[in-house]
Amino acid sequence: MKIIWLGHSGFRIEIAGKVLLIDPWLVGNPMFDEAHRAAALAGVTHILISHGHGDHAGNVVEIARETGAPIVAVFELAEILAEITGNEGIAIGRGGTAKLGDVALTLVAASHSSSYPDSGTRGVAGSECGFMIAGEGRKIYFSGDTDIMADMDWFGDYHRPDIGILSAGGVYTMDMAAAAYAAKRYFNFKTLIPCHYRTFDALEQSADRLKAALPGVDVIEPEVMVPITL
Repeated sequence: MKIIWLGHSGFRIEIAGKVLLIDPWLVGNPMFDEAHRAAALAGVTHILISHGHGDHAGNVVEIARETGAPIVAVFELAEILAEITGNEGIAIGRGGTAKLGDVALTLVAASHSSSYPDSGTRGVAGSECGFMIAGEGRKIYFSGDTDIMADMDWFGDYHRPDIGILSAGGVYTMDMAAAAYAAKRYFNFKTLIPCHYRTFDALEQSADRLKAALPGVDVIEPEVMVPITL
């Protein structure tokens, strides 16, 4: 398995023969160099969108058209994006699971908001979500943009993810201290990767507080386009 950060909340995950692109905000992302675009999109099999905000779904239309990959998202957003792009939309609700070959993808709740500019009245685009991604005998929890939630209690107990990718930049999501609290209280991660940080000055710039609070967890600060092999 390879987990590759695209900056902000964007990831490329190579798992069980699939290449998943999650929240691929590439154009306008100050952390992503457009020179890496071809490598980031190579062989993409599915595009996962956690919610409709521009720093997550802002480039999905052109990426979907370029790659032809189906778009996986909460029902309303998947339907909107499928209509705009002509690509297959894999629409699931929170608690639902999509089988992507040998990868099982379950949509879970997040606590944030969601809108998409091309979705009609008031930009409604379904609800914000996270993902549980199971494959190769491992399970990843991608939190999406979220605060700490009581739902994380049963996420950890029921899904038992061993890899966490948590939003941790503060201002719009949990900060490092809150992400550490959530990880310690609700999960038993072996590996934890922070995201939604370093992009802008207002966000946290270091995961030192996360590392200090979780001495038994392998907290990895990702670097853009540098594979993390697990």
